Amino acid sequence: MPEGIKDKVAIIGMGCTRFGERWEDTCSDLIVDAFKECLEDAGIEKNDIQAAWFGTCIEEQSCGKSAVPLSNTLKLPFIPATRVENFCATGSEALRAACYAVASGAYDIALALGVEKLKDTGYAGLPDFAQLAGTDTRMITPNFTAPGAFATLATRYFARYNLKPDEGKRILAMVSSKSHHNGAMNPKAHLRREVTVEEVMSAPIIAWPLGLYDCCGVSDGAAAAIVTRADMAKQFRPDPVYIKALQISVSSGMELMHSSYDGTHIESTTHAAAAAYKEAGVKNAREEVNMAEVHDCFSITELVTMEDMQFSPRGKAGDDVQAGRFNLDGAQPIQPDGGLKCFGHPIGASGLRMMYEVYKQCQGKAGPRQVKNMKLGATHNLGGVPQMNICSVLIAGL
Repeated sequence: MPEGIKDKVAIIGMGCTRFGERWEDTCSDLIVDAFKECLEDAGIEKNDIQAAWFGTCIEEQSCGKSAVPLSNTLKLPFIPATRVENFCATGSEALRAACYAVASGAYDIALALGVEKLKDTGYAGLPDFAQLAGTDTRMITPNFTAPGAFATLATRYFARYNLKPDEGKRILAMVSSKSHHNGAMNPKAHLRREVTVEEVMSAPIIAWPLGLYDCCGVSDGAAAAIVTRADMAKQFRPDPVYIKALQISVSSGMELMHSSYDGTHIESTTHAAAAAYKEAGVKNAREEVNMAEVHDCFSITELVTMEDMQFSPRGKAGDDVQAGRFNLDGAQPIQPDGGLKCFGHPIGASGLRMMYEVYKQCQGKAGPRQVKNMKLGATHNLGGVPQMNICSVLIAGL
């Protein structure tokens, strides 16, 4: 039977740039900024790193299609370096590769770094998802966009659980408003202004019921992690954070082709979460996972993820949102750093940015956003649309 990765690998250093419209910076600048913080945090020398994984998705000229930009930029000492890409879960995929390499015994210390300069690519508005995915399906699905796809998730959810339109939209607005409250306290976030529920509800509609403030923005950023064998971790720092589980689930095609999919949840998340909890030994995620960073590309994504991650019973996430369960001072804070809603989504960096917050929370170093009694955190990194996607769920803690 597979043993899994629980407590075999620890994170000893992390770095994260400020996310935003970084017009004045190159891709290399962002790589260096994230790496310098990461290296200093780990307290090691660059030459101690034995292998590296580089995550980037929408190629901009300076990032390229190989790991050469990472190695050249950081002047790595002729070590193996590999570029990975897996839709919006690219940052998590880089971390997964580094962790598995260390767990296998192939290396003692490895680097994972993700970066994206989306603003320079012109990626904004309502981009053609089919074209980005590399498959031209426009004759079959004309005018297909990510906001439209997630809007149908919302309307199906409202219908199944008997939510009136205004009631459902208010719950989604509370999700976004909560994240903006948290992001306003985070100096690395792109958007740092609180937004009221009423402002979210009255914002221009992008794809009903999703308005402007229900959608995450476009930004540039980078994040990095250095991992080592768990039995070595305290040689480097007194407070390493241990990987408890790292699972990825990819759509089989069932959601697109079979009527058994009800359109009110993300099927891959349910599988990735269940596998991660089994690997980590988590019996009751609602009680044992102290906080989570989830892939809130849209407010409805966060809402259904609360159920897919087993934080709320089916159809009851809205009740938990209204009760304040997921607020910073609630029983199970979600997006204490502000989430994609406040950071935007530079694709290659987002999964590692989520882990950065879990890492800081576990160490008690999150400042005014610090979660009480922090022992175990989760990241949920989703790529694609409700009907076709990739999902990573990572559990880490003390």
